[in-house]
Amino acid sequence: MTSPAQPGAQNLSSDREPAVLEAVATGHPAALSDLGQLVRIPGMAWPAFDQTQLERSSEAVAALAEGTGVFDDVRILRAAIPGTDEVGQPAVLATRAARNGKPTILLYAHHDVQPPGDDALWETPPFEPTVRDGRLYGRGAADDKAGIMAHIASIRAVAEAIGDDLELGIAMFIEGEEEYGSRSFAQFLADNKDALRADAIVVADSGNWDSVTPGLTVSLRGNARFTVRVRTLDHASHSGMFGGAVPDAMMATVRMLSTLWNEDGSVAVEGLVERDAATPDYTEDTLRDEAGLLAGVSPIGDGTILSRIWNKPSVTVIGIDATSVAAASNTLLPEVSVVISARVAPGQSGEDAYAALEAHLRANAPFGAELTFSDVDLGNGFLVDTSGWAVALTRDAMRDGYGVAPVDLGVGGSIPFIADLVREFPDAQILVTGVEDPHSRAHSPNESLHLDTFRHAVTTEALLLSRMNDIVI
Repeated sequence: MTSPAQPGAQNLSSDREPAVLEAVATGHPAALSDLGQLVRIPGMAWPAFDQTQLERSSEAVAALAEGTGVFDDVRILRAAIPGTDEVGQPAVLATRAARNGKPTILLYAHHDVQPPGDDALWETPPFEPTVRDGRLYGRGAADDKAGIMAHIASIRAVAEAIGDDLELGIAMFIEGEEEYGSRSFAQFLADNKDALRADAIVVADSGNWDSVTPGLTVSLRGNARFTVRVRTLDHASHSGMFGGAVPDAMMATVRMLSTLWNEDGSVAVEGLVERDAATPDYTEDTLRDEAGLLAGVSPIGDGTILSRIWNKPSVTVIGIDATSVAAASNTLLPEVSVVISARVAPGQSGEDAYAALEAHLRANAPFGAELTFSDVDLGNGFLVDTSGWAVALTRDAMRDGYGVAPVDLGVGGSIPFIADLVREFPDAQILVTGVEDPHSRAHSPNESLHLDTFRHAVTTEALLLSRMNDIVI
């Protein structure tokens, strides 16, 4: 590839850029309306939920892609889940061939969402989009249906402003199972490699420094998630008759889990590593505000706060199967199952991290408790090569789209499928962007999208597409 003479410099003619910005502004109400319609579709990839909603969601996204008028082909596709006889959830693949030597950009987002959780914790119904105080509330409003609409709205604006001079190749891949582990993602890439091949890939599934400052994500932690069953009895027994002599599964589980952390809350698992990298200033007050930390509750870990989130491992118990409070009886539990989610420092593989965690738990299972491991889901972290021309172009577009210089971010969360993108498209420059801000509460009740952040994100992507349209490779 031949990069532009000044990578990241503005190549858009002075008479065209105002037209792009005007198209973004006039198209904003329609983009928000379409986003609201997507939020109303409760598409969740877990088998316990109505899978026809994901079909509705994919059909709605395909219609939006077709409505832009720029794609040569729009299809709803599924791919096999390797190692099973199942297929994955419906994804939308829209493609447009590059003309006259222009580059191709691949735009990624996902249309599936997290389950809403307890409806009672939502101030408004989770699938009824509601605007208040400059934010749009609803499940998926930020993660990641806003990512879809950032792509659609920016394509609409560029198509309107540039018209027949739009020669940029565009592929759009909107996945349907990201929240459920992207189980068919790698196979989808292999099945559609030629259609997805691009010079730059925008993954619109991350966040920003704050609601007014854009962020380009340059590092991501990996993940190791699994279920462990702890068993001490072959049947339940009376806690009064045998308590004090017989270890129940809950006692064993609590004691075993407590060994995962040091007294300060940092991870105490031998074999989990950390990355040594500088982090921007970030205060405890900011952490309390953004995370909702209760007064009197102290942060955990050591080192700078952002190093704990970006560069060090974490271990969280995210689920437990045991007798509920309502159904509690005076009984020694024979078994307990817990789901453990570990975040892995960039640079360590998910496989190595899982091996360290399993070895630690086996070594610390008290009273000879029997452990069974299952549902293992692993993903590697990611470090972005920031030297490419597309990164420079993106940073400039962010600066102009937001009116503020972007911040290079590490992210504590994981996007494991990026490793699949790197494997299939090693020459593509990967740009991890997003529309979320620290108060979006993705995956939590009262998820929301900051409306000004969304508008700036659309402006940024429209500028990026426009400027890429002026590059010849």
